[in-house]
Amino acid sequence: MGLYDMVMIKDNHITSAGGLTNAVNKVVSYLEKRGLKGKIPIEVETRTLEEVKEALTCKDKIDRVMLDNMSKMVDEKTSRVDTTMLQQALSLIKGQIATEASGNITLETVKQVAASGVDYISSGALTHSVMA
Repeated sequence: MGLYDMVMIKDNHITSAGGLTNAVNKVVSYLEKRGLKGKIPIEVETRTLEEVKEALTCKDKIDRVMLDNMSKMVDEKTSRVDTTMLQQALSLIKGQIATEASGNITLETVKQVAASGVDYISSGALTHSVMA
């Protein structure tokens, strides 16, 4: 999968569109005009439980919800993370749409995040924290 295989609606897109629902509707309209609706998946980034709730109102238009920074490092020595907010988001979603955890995920914490039950995990640490 490459960067061209999916539309990812990030926080800056949501802000510039005037909200999550507006951003989703603009992307759907763009894809419809080009005959691409249903051919290119749409993922939307959420940072709060309120945004997760709003994303669920768009569940028929999107394919995946990114749960960004919903796991927090508690102890760097043991690499223990608090996944409470992530688990709350998953409880709201109840399997209605695919989920992806992102943010604050390292090779040391990925197993704990995976145990939450998310469908996908992305980690910028694979690229921005690499030591040559």
